[in-house]
Amino acid sequence: MSQASQHDGAAVLERRLGVVDAVVIGLGSMIGAGVFAALAPAARAAGSGLLVGLAVAAVVAYCNATSSARLAARSPQSGGTYVYGRERLGEFWGYLAGWGFVVGKTASCAAMALTVGSYVWPAQAHAVAVAAAVALTAVNYVGVQKAAWLTRAIVAVVLAALGAVVVACLTSTDAQTARLDIGSDASLTGVLQAAGLLFFAFAGYARIATLGEEVKDPARTIPRAIPLALAITLVVYAAVAVSVLAVLGPDGLARESAPLAEAVRQAGVPGLVPVARVGAAVAALGSLLALILGVSRTALAMSRDRHLPHALSAVHPRFKVPYRSELLVGAVVVILAATTDVRGAIGFSSFGVLAYYAVANASAWTLTQEENPPPRIVPAVGLTGCTVLAFTLPATSVVWGAAVLALGAAAYGVRRRLTARHAS
Repeated sequence: MSQASQHDGAAVLERRLGVVDAVVIGLGSMIGAGVFAALAPAARAAGSGLLVGLAVAAVVAYCNATSSARLAARSPQSGGTYVYGRERLGEFWGYLAGWGFVVGKTASCAAMALTVGSYVWPAQAHAVAVAAAVALTAVNYVGVQKAAWLTRAIVAVVLAALGAVVVACLTSTDAQTARLDIGSDASLTGVLQAAGLLFFAFAGYARIATLGEEVKDPARTIPRAIPLALAITLVVYAAVAVSVLAVLGPDGLARESAPLAEAVRQAGVPGLVPVARVGAAVAALGSLLALILGVSRTALAMSRDRHLPHALSAVHPRFKVPYRSELLVGAVVVILAATTDVRGAIGFSSFGVLAYYAVANASAWTLTQEENPPPRIVPAVGLTGCTVLAFTLPATSVVWGAAVLALGAAAYGVRRRLTARHAS
């Protein structure tokens, strides 16, 4: 019996999410602020090779999604790759994946909260960010089904806003297909760096796996929900990227801090600028909601194994959520959102998530024929892709990401030594 299954019955989460709910939570995570925030820095890196970078990110994301789906069907517990790495590769690798995920994604939570504030009320961005974090922590506290319902509404609003942007751009006389051509400015390094940055926008399908303990019939639901959510997201992102590039071109896109709003303005539909801004704010809310869900569930799994304080493993008797983990994550996000500006955490978060999925792919490689493994090429390409993309991110992202993982490894070593000394 795995460690995660040895907790008492009071600590078991309740299976309430079906296929549609799981897909919507995945969409709420992926079709979030990433599509509004990641296109410009990716264009600065790749230039006219932006669409190639998007394709590379999609291939790596597909491999990661397939590996995660097969593993989640085998181990439908809260924690995602933390659980898979621990069970398939050993305790250290699961711990390292969980550590990178919790730290990196907590910073992402604060970044998404501040993104909400910067779009809703720029002069009071920190205050709005704190309010958003408190409100969505409260939604998550009262049950995962409530969070799924709110995510449905958020996804609908964001898809409507993105649809309006795409139609406005593609029907504009300013749209030129020549701007989609790949020129001499595109380099392999730039394309790979753009893929690493765009990967941030695809990473939300992990939320379905980290919620594995709350999914109905996980062996059937998760393998269907993850690729479906990823496919829908890829279609949406490709349409948005093509339409914005056709109007702004790679150089124009790279210069803009709010490229979708600028694209509809240049397309001759300035009335849609508020729609793009509202869509960005609502998308950031959706990302924040799903991030808090994912981080709290990974913290729950790690606390069950005492890699985090065991008190965080408590499950609310009425709402069936890891309420202490959710409250702690919410409190940390509130403090970060109130005191710092961590919107530069996209690259840092991408490094941690790529390390997380490298462990997922390595875990999927160990699945036997009896365990319904993916084709060997899938985890091989996923592991290689994650490693390459992680180390082609901007240097500061690589340094900070590696430092966080090293700190986690050191903490693990100290804990093991203290535990061994205590046992002897």
